[in-house]
Amino acid sequence: MKKGLVVITGASAGIGQATAIQFSHAGYPLLLLGRRLHRLKALNLPNTMCEEVDVTDLCRFKAAINKAEEKFGETECLINNAGVLFINLTHQQNPEEWRKMLDVNVLGVLHGIHLVLQNMIKRQTGTIINISSLCGRKTFPTHAIYCATKFAVHSLTESIREEVADHNVRLMTIAPGNVKTEIFDQAASQEIKNTHASYKRKPYENLQSEDVARTILFAYEQPQNVCMREIVICPTRQII
Repeated sequence: MKKGLVVITGASAGIGQATAIQFSHAGYPLLLLGRRLHRLKALNLPNTMCEEVDVTDLCRFKAAINKAEEKFGETECLINNAGVLFINLTHQQNPEEWRKMLDVNVLGVLHGIHLVLQNMIKRQTGTIINISSLCGRKTFPTHAIYCATKFAVHSLTESIREEVADHNVRLMTIAPGNVKTEIFDQAASQEIKNTHASYKRKPYENLQSEDVARTILFAYEQPQNVCMREIVICPTRQII
């Protein structure tokens, strides 16, 4: 049976990259989106289209999906993975960093949903998986605005799921805890990195991106009548 198109945003590194590899190995045609096209192409995955897209740019996002659907057929699964993180005390943080987190982490997710959901409703099938965070379930100091964006992802995912459940369309939230990815490299100044607990974790206090990718694939490959609404995945030794 021919497998349907899977669209993955933020696929050039971390969880997105690991998810692309997992789904490719499972035989899915892919549209990989990211701001670093060379990283996407370097994966050299079969049956895969790579496009340089910032998820805040609705027009380019739409054009990429249209191009992939012309080749592979309509989108069966969208994985909204693209996200940014900036760490600081709120009163010391640059408001431009707030805007970037809100734009990518919330508006970018909504853009993806907007572009695929109507056709999924018409076809009475489809799955949207939004990658959130443990920060979408509890708050953390120095993460106030990031937490706000991830609480928003949890809320909008569940609200839209309720809207489309009767159309046999699934929306899922995957909420990882500590994961060692490149997102932390850009998250703070060196001064903050020297003191922040996130940069002092022992290896066993972090998941690997591949751990989350396996979970995403597992959730998606459940029968269409099974919706794993929310999965929280953390290292066993993560206490908070």
